[in-house]
Amino acid sequence: MKKILSIFSYIFHPLFTPIQACFFYFLFHIADYTVEQISTFFLQISIITIATPMALYYLLRYTGKVDSIMISDMEQRKIPLIFQSFLIILLLRKTISLEYYPELHFFFLGALFSTLFALGLLYTKTKASLHMLAISALTVFVFGLNIHLQMGNIYIVPFLLLMNGFVASSRLVMQAHTPKELIIGLLLGSIPQLAFLFLWL
Repeated sequence: MKKILSIFSYIFHPLFTPIQACFFYFLFHIADYTVEQISTFFLQISIITIATPMALYYLLRYTGKVDSIMISDMEQRKIPLIFQSFLIILLLRKTISLEYYPELHFFFLGALFSTLFALGLLYTKTKASLHMLAISALTVFVFGLNIHLQMGNIYIVPFLLLMNGFVASSRLVMQAHTPKELIIGLLLGSIPQLAFLFLWL
């Protein structure tokens, strides 16, 4: 069971959340963009949100600044979170503009606030589950898209809620977080998304 649940920690690793959010965005907006536009967009997002952080991870791993891709130690989390904040700001300024990708722009803006809050808590010796932060933010975003675009899809949001449970169970089984850290992560991920939801619904 532990091995099965641990799979969810990798599938829904925070590193992959931006690309998952983009997937759902274009799934709901498939008629509004060409295949070429979508392909180019995904290439840019993949480079900035996956390839670049992975390069940083291997650099930090090589220099002994982190010991695993889950980065469980609080001190080890500071550099990646600072770096992640700058990457999100770069995306908001250069790629995901409010004019062309309004809902997605607010998702990343919410993600920036979540990341900064998680970073700030580290300086108070409080750790939040970044996995729960990511999956809860994604769930609220998709919920908002479903309402905003009146898609009427009754399966996606319940599926993501179920994934929240699996991810939380995975983090507990792997002894990566306490229930308190999972709750903090869930709140940090969902509250900024809910706040920005009112600006684009």
